[in-house]
Amino acid sequence: MRKIFYLFVGLILFSSCSAHKSLISNRQAHKNNKSIQKDNSQSIAGYTPLTSLQYIDKFKGIAIQEMNLYGIPASITLAQGLFESGSGNGELARVANNHFGIKCTFDWKGKSYYKDDNNVNDCFRVYNKPEDSFRDHSEFLKRKNYTKLFELDKNDYQGWAYGLKKAGYATNPKYPQLLISIIQKYNLDQYDRPEGEIAKIKRVDRVFTQIDKKEDKIQQDSTVQNTPADKTYTVKQGDTLYNISKRFGLAVDDLKTLNNMADNNIKIGQKLVVAK
Repeated sequence: MRKIFYLFVGLILFSSCSAHKSLISNRQAHKNNKSIQKDNSQSIAGYTPLTSLQYIDKFKGIAIQEMNLYGIPASITLAQGLFESGSGNGELARVANNHFGIKCTFDWKGKSYYKDDNNVNDCFRVYNKPEDSFRDHSEFLKRKNYTKLFELDKNDYQGWAYGLKKAGYATNPKYPQLLISIIQKYNLDQYDRPEGEIAKIKRVDRVFTQIDKKEDKIQQDSTVQNTPADKTYTVKQGDTLYNISKRFGLAVDDLKTLNNMADNNIKIGQKLVVAK
């Protein structure tokens, strides 16, 4: 009977401790966000809402620039920006200059802004200006799971729309149709440009070389050291600790113990140990 009593007390203390940790996490996130808002107070105070056409006119130049550098159709970049940022009027765009909803990864060195999304207090990247968000969007796509997209023609917006969904960029099953609808509604493909075969080969070779270098660096900077590759899993868009645990036949608590985790928060690109 005494053992049962102590077990009951222990469970209460554990629950209280977990709730306290969660409370501290929320307070820290709130404090961090207040700091970001203070840093950007001037731009937030002077913000004027944009219409979709104004947004396109303002950012079409940098979208074309990114297309010419990397081969991402300007129409795709603009459509994603319009959709993800609410034509630049959404919270992340206004406060964090984040127009594409890009979350923090373990290798992100910049400032962060916390907002409920797939999880409580998901971590999003903060940029000094909107143009930095557009450049980081291109850089973000230079990852192994998006490699095949860069082999497409840089005016193949439909191929890119469906390819982004297949590669795991978004969890919404209708994401390709949403992008295509926006592109056609605002005639965004007028900003796309075809390229000759030789120019395409040179661009693809250049981007693939950059992707290889980036993947090597990500591997080196991984938070999981000296762990065999077949015992780790890299977190992707839409993953939760629960579905990862089920995929590898683990309890959530066991997965957290293996990775020394105090809560259920995970980041895209994070490597998790999934076998003992």
